[in-house]
Amino acid sequence: MPKLNEEDKQSAGFWVTKEAPIVSDDPIPTPTSPAPDILRCAYMELIVTDLAASREFYVDVLGLYVTTEDEETIYLRSTEEFIHHNLVLRKGPVAAVAAFSYRVRTPEDLDLAVAFYEELGCEVRRNPDGFVTGIGDSVRVVDPLGFPYEFFYQTEHTERMSWRYDLHVPGELVRLDHFNQITPDVPRAVGFMQSLGFRVTEDIQDNEGTVYAAWMRRKPTVHDTAMTGGDGPRMHHVCFATHEKHNILAICDKLGALRRSDSIERGPGRHGVSNAFYLYLRDPDGHRVEVYTQDYYTGDPDNPVVTWDVHDNQRRDWWGNPVVPSWYTDGSIVLDLDGNPQPVIARTDSSEMAVTIGADGFSYTRDDEGEKGFKLGNTL
Repeated sequence: MPKLNEEDKQSAGFWVTKEAPIVSDDPIPTPTSPAPDILRCAYMELIVTDLAASREFYVDVLGLYVTTEDEETIYLRSTEEFIHHNLVLRKGPVAAVAAFSYRVRTPEDLDLAVAFYEELGCEVRRNPDGFVTGIGDSVRVVDPLGFPYEFFYQTEHTERMSWRYDLHVPGELVRLDHFNQITPDVPRAVGFMQSLGFRVTEDIQDNEGTVYAAWMRRKPTVHDTAMTGGDGPRMHHVCFATHEKHNILAICDKLGALRRSDSIERGPGRHGVSNAFYLYLRDPDGHRVEVYTQDYYTGDPDNPVVTWDVHDNQRRDWWGNPVVPSWYTDGSIVLDLDGNPQPVIARTDSSEMAVTIGADGFSYTRDDEGEKGFKLGNTL
């Protein structure tokens, strides 16, 4: 991290700056057309191979509410949501992501989205009646990074379940919090998202300036999406928030009681990045779902950017626990607008897993302390 000064280092071990110290060697041109005004991540459309198994996982186990369903599709929402859905489960032959969907501020922002992406030469489709139930006029695109995005304003309102305490479960999922996307070139992805009005809140780098991941937001939380370095385009995870840590612990207890503990991939624990309490699960198709709580407010215009050293073992888990290799390597493929899998491009920059995890699968290094062993590694 050559651009960071020692006086910018905080007592917690990371650096803060006024702007994200991330520059791309291969930037995507910024259109002259204004970007749409994006409010927040709103929903994800997942393709699943076994609709009944997915319904059991998301509804019976995790407690999401069914807005409507038929033999091919299930529309789900979280407790605090009033728009039609936060998650669409659509039956298909291959597990994949069909759309990362964002809500925009006004109907006119859809015109801006069309002009913005057409100037970039991207494939753009608009459907005045919407591409899914409950969503009206909307635009779908494949962005220059290969991800399928949707932008919409019009939506059916449904009952917000916050007051239905008789239906709440101990692990209540209250809102959709963020997406996480895997891309080979993180700086290039960051620059493009900044052209859409996203702001970086945190990132991970090394002394050579390699950027391993970056967190970006539109709503005033740590992120609406993150760009994680790896073979892509792929989806790393979709995340739902709970109110408190005990809700996450309740989910773990429920999975144990149901003899479904193999659904737990990582956690529970606390992130260094975002400071949030977390749990990572894998659904029946292997799609990764994070459950997350207690990150922080980022809405001020001079909110500082946090940069972590890739060799700080507390960046991914504040308690220094190891990250399972599958968390670094696995992800869900994404589709084009015709439903075909997008080709996956290999990352050529350094791998975060390779530079932080030793051959034994447990060790890590810190530049100022030499080689260390994870807590589990120390017992072997």
